Amino acid sequence: MPSRTFKNLKDEKKQRITAALLNEFSQHNLPDAEVARIIKQAEISRGAFYKYFTDLADAYLYLFAVVMTKIHAPLTDQASQLTADDYYQMVAGFVDRVHRSPYCDYIRRHFLTNVGVLPLRQTAAPRNDTEWTVMTLCHATINECFRDPAGQTIALARLKRVLEKLLN
Repeated sequence: MPSRTFKNLKDEKKQRITAALLNEFSQHNLPDAEVARIIKQAEISRGAFYKYFTDLADAYLYLFAVVMTKIHAPLTDQASQLTADDYYQMVAGFVDRVHRSPYCDYIRRHFLTNVGVLPLRQTAAPRNDTEWTVMTLCHATINECFRDPAGQTIALARLKRVLEKLLN
């Protein structure tokens, strides 16, 4: 995650750096991304980049958190009370929001390439086996929607059928 120095920057500079990161990671896979292009667009020095982020993966993970905060429908603490339709609507809504956002290319690239080269991260622990199953199905469907946009309708319909069987 970004350093305290980055967090203390003026908003305009943070936004400029974040925009440069989004541009780079939307156009290039993480292994092909270059600090040189980021610093040129952000108008910062290489030293400043490394003062703000440990490396490109750190900058990528920062941007991922920013993007998810902006487009991810928040899950409530009432997750055990959500219905199959609630989960379906969250996934379909998320996919739709991404497609209509400036983050679409970034998210597509994330699922196609970058998720496989990132260090493993700890995710929220499910409360039970059913919640784990639902989380796994939802994330697999989102992944499928971005890997195969032409099959999105089929993937979402399958998710809805499976969730109804599992939760009803």
